[in-house]
Amino acid sequence: MKYCCVLCTVPSLKKAREIAGLLVSGKVAACVSILPGLESHYRWRGKRETSKEFLLLIKTQAPRYKKLEKVLLKHHPYEVPEILCLPITQGNGAYLRWIDWEIR
Repeated sequence: MKYCCVLCTVPSLKKAREIAGLLVSGKVAACVSILPGLESHYRWRGKRETSKEFLLLIKTQAPRYKKLEKVLLKHHPYEVPEILCLPITQGNGAYLRWIDWEIR
């Protein structure tokens, strides 16, 4: 796996923009898309919870994942943040080359 897309939910647009800025300016990710309007339903410490959240779609090279995860864990406000790494098995070649270019 050479590329991946990391999913991460955050509680606010302010936090989403902060983390996106850190990842892109630190060349850990080529692009972070922020999707608003998410409503998450889950169990936390035995209680059913519902939260309004924002979803980050973070595009990067797979070898950068550990560094990316470290940044997320350092700056994320949740005790246990959702951080899921999905492999990108195919994609527009020009876009994938752009990822390489931006985080070289």
